[in-house]
Amino acid sequence: MGSNHWQEKRDQYVPRGVGNGNRAIARFGKGATLYDEEENAYIDFAGAIGTMNVGHSHPKVVEAAKEQVEKVSHPGFNVMMYDGYIELAERLCSITPGDFDKKTLLLNSGAEAVENAVKIARKATGRQAVVTFNRGFHGRTNMTMAMTGKVKPYKFGFGPFASEVYHAPYPYMFRKPEEQSDEAYVQSVIDDFDVFLKTEVAPEQVACVVMEPVQGEGGFIVPPKAFVEHVVKRCQEHGILFVADEIQTGFARTGAWFASEHFSIAPDLITMSKSLAAGFPLSAVVGKAEAMDAASPGELGGTYNGNAVACQAALAVLDIIEEENLNERAEVVGRQVENKAHEWEEQFPFIRGFRRIGAMAAFEVVKEDGKKPDPKKTASILQAANASGLLLLSSGVHSNVIRFLAPIVITDQELEEGFQILEGVLKQQ
Repeated sequence: MGSNHWQEKRDQYVPRGVGNGNRAIARFGKGATLYDEEENAYIDFAGAIGTMNVGHSHPKVVEAAKEQVEKVSHPGFNVMMYDGYIELAERLCSITPGDFDKKTLLLNSGAEAVENAVKIARKATGRQAVVTFNRGFHGRTNMTMAMTGKVKPYKFGFGPFASEVYHAPYPYMFRKPEEQSDEAYVQSVIDDFDVFLKTEVAPEQVACVVMEPVQGEGGFIVPPKAFVEHVVKRCQEHGILFVADEIQTGFARTGAWFASEHFSIAPDLITMSKSLAAGFPLSAVVGKAEAMDAASPGELGGTYNGNAVACQAALAVLDIIEEENLNERAEVVGRQVENKAHEWEEQFPFIRGFRRIGAMAAFEVVKEDGKKPDPKKTASILQAANASGLLLLSSGVHSNVIRFLAPIVITDQELEEGFQILEGVLKQQ
């Protein structure tokens, strides 16, 4: 059956609210390349929205999943334990920052991890309020929609949302006032955060502050280290649990196991998912043992949480990251993206504001003034790239940020092919 057949069925049976950046039918994937039914190749700069850091169908992941599914696919950890869950919990505790006793809760999705981090924080502190940040993204459940800082398409028409959620300021260096120095701007946002704790919610009421160390859907915005350190300091002063949402930044994406390491912080709780299990549904909350143990037996869990097959896939992922030195490779890939992006900034006046940390990189598409977002042109670039064999994604509140989330195992040849496609598209704009 051809792709037209499946596209027609998709329109007939799948809700239009499910977006599709590319309407081809994926049939096979290897590394950073996907192939459709007609064997057309697509260089993958999207990585299933940052899920495929170790690449598509890595042989070690495939083998681990096959072996497990032949043994037992899902006893249900709440019903009968299995070693994969426990082994993965131990390994996640060992690789996360912080020299303190930790424990791990396994779940299914990123949103589920964030929601459970909030539950744990509320239970551990006896408080209710949750602080997140402008432009942050934390999921699509009712609670995590409330925590998310972009209305369309994530929240529009889906309210009312969970209460006791407060959005604090978060620095955006590319969009700081022109007349303000970097140092002055960062200090102003720090001051605004302190004012926020006086005008919006009292710190004595706050159970947790949930921050993406690098904002993902918000536009790959890298905050100054001083700001992150200040927020953590305020949390420590007031007995607030600091939660790092590392769902998009984790597992070598930024050139470290977790982006928190770049800011020299040890979060009380860390949420993770996406590239944890190379596409198998799995997420986790890892945190200080005393906080993780605040809930009583039966208060945390779920039917499919920590699925046995997904756990084995995740264990294989951790091995691959270590054996193939993907933290180091992320920096190499990121540097190549940076070099090419700076060439494009000189060549195309509508490309500005490149930033990266490791292989988590992005630039903005702007209008003539060099700052005003141009979402229409961004959409045109994405459409043309996908039609030309390059899977590409946007992000940002104004949907004008083009982000790079290619598998970290991408070869230099695949990377160059992707650059050539994108450059050809940019020349047509």
